Amino acid sequence: MTGLWTLFYKEILRFWKVSLQTILSPVVTTLLYLLIFSHVLAAHVQVYPGVGYAAFLIPGLVMMAMLQNAFSNSASSLIQSKMGGSIVFILLPPLAYWEFFSAYVAASVVRGMAVGLGVWLSGYWFAPHAIAHPGWMLAFALAGCAALGALGIISALWADSYDQLAAVQNFVIMPLTFLSGVFYSIHSLPPFWQGVSHLNPFFYMIDGFRYGFFGVSDISPWTSLSIVSGAFLALSLATLWLLKSGYKLRS
Repeated sequence: MTGLWTLFYKEILRFWKVSLQTILSPVVTTLLYLLIFSHVLAAHVQVYPGVGYAAFLIPGLVMMAMLQNAFSNSASSLIQSKMGGSIVFILLPPLAYWEFFSAYVAASVVRGMAVGLGVWLSGYWFAPHAIAHPGWMLAFALAGCAALGALGIISALWADSYDQLAAVQNFVIMPLTFLSGVFYSIHSLPPFWQGVSHLNPFFYMIDGFRYGFFGVSDISPWTSLSIVSGAFLALSLATLWLLKSGYKLRS
């Protein structure tokens, strides 16, 4: 287990040493969404009875920030190692592929949770609220960050350049998070677009996480958790298979 913990520690130090960029910057950016949208729409929108629009936004923005940063952490670290040639120093030691996977995913979870905690604490000061089910909140946070950490590894393995990885983040991750119910309830959408939203796995992550805050959600949290867990399992198996085969790492 020494190799796993060493790589995990290295990944934690990698983003923590530039925490202004990796932690503070996404927290500030996410808070700008909260300030702008809540200021414009707070007096006109109430999604759940007794829940103000500013409070409604907070769990969605927290989860959005966690998912984007969990993906960015594993993806950026691995692509930098590939492009810079330093990946050889990770491949040479007797490190099992599952240790490689576990270290990168665990570090992505830590970064995602750190950013999410910063957004939540800042948002609580802006719009105080109670937590109805902290266990559900934690379960969706961990599962969502882990799934996006695994997806980040897959994307970085596939990408042959920074541009290709940026395309995944800008044209896949970003749209899916913005169109997952962060700023609205899908019940406000026409039936066709409600159906489309149910095809977005990010919707289940955010809807379940919001249930942990308010005890209210668009669909059952058990359904959401089973889908999120299934997505994490599928991504994990795909990632482990790619790492075991040495896909774009040993050539």
